[in-house]
Amino acid sequence: MSESTSSPGRWPAFLAGGLAAIVLLAATAQASEYVIPSPDTSVVGEVTVVAAREGDTLLDIARRHKLGFEEIKLANPGVDTWLPGVGTEVVVPNQFVLPDAPREGIVVNIPEMRLYYYPETGPGEQARVITYPVSVGRGDWATPLGTTRIVRKDKNPTWRPPESIRAEHAERGDYLPKVVPPGPDNPLGDHSLRLGLPGYLIHGTNRPYGIGMKVTHGCLRLYPEDVENLFAATSVGTPVRLVNQAAKAGWLEGRLYLEVHPTFDDSTDGRPASLTPLVNAVLQATDEPPSSEMVEWENIYATARVSNGIPSAVSATTMPVAGASSEVGRADD
Repeated sequence: MSESTSSPGRWPAFLAGGLAAIVLLAATAQASEYVIPSPDTSVVGEVTVVAAREGDTLLDIARRHKLGFEEIKLANPGVDTWLPGVGTEVVVPNQFVLPDAPREGIVVNIPEMRLYYYPETGPGEQARVITYPVSVGRGDWATPLGTTRIVRKDKNPTWRPPESIRAEHAERGDYLPKVVPPGPDNPLGDHSLRLGLPGYLIHGTNRPYGIGMKVTHGCLRLYPEDVENLFAATSVGTPVRLVNQAAKAGWLEGRLYLEVHPTFDDSTDGRPASLTPLVNAVLQATDEPPSSEMVEWENIYATARVSNGIPSAVSATTMPVAGASSEVGRADD
């Protein structure tokens, strides 16, 4: 059975209020490339709903639609991860507020566990963004923040695990060799992009179902097909920015949207311990401190409480935005 169009039976409660688009998809997976019609547009894509196929897990659906594990889990809190059931409606959260960073090269938002790549455009071409889910560092192996560049590209890379990683594995009785050659047992997969930060890579994986989780030793891990595309599209010298934006705010068609992701602070159960980052994101997206006539603070608080990574409209009215266009969607529409 394929993903099929059906009439919505039940809808998760968080779908009420503020989503730009909710539709039911047919069989094709969503693209990861989006047109940015103007510099003032900061929200791309759409939230959709698909019907699960026979034998599907949420991870299967996530990979088909360029999503990671945590993204699809947060969007579908009432759906069984391993056996959602044939015909179960699964929310596909493919709408994104672009990170507050220069739109060039690669930008990785660590709390979101998502990479954004902005290809160079020629005269008369519209700006585009290509986005992929990533796995990031866990615990004491947190992925660092900062600005760097791609300094080397390797196809079929050899892995030389650092002594710290070999020691960690040895404690579990898993003794790693000093050199892991290319092949199916290599955790770097078939492509790697070495960063200017010593020891850190963007790379593929031989365990694709861990994408979108905090599971690495600080590197950024992509689905094999995604890192292959990124490898082909980028070059040595491409800038890479690693940012920490659990809350992002941006404009679409004159409305302000807020997107909030769980923090990595386990003591707060992933929910923001403070509203300050949310308020700062809203302030950054507006030219002046927003009044109650501009934003609906209750929507902001509700978005913070859910923290499911889905953009919600938080402006009280539609505000005029210079150069804004209504034609926002997948680049292949």
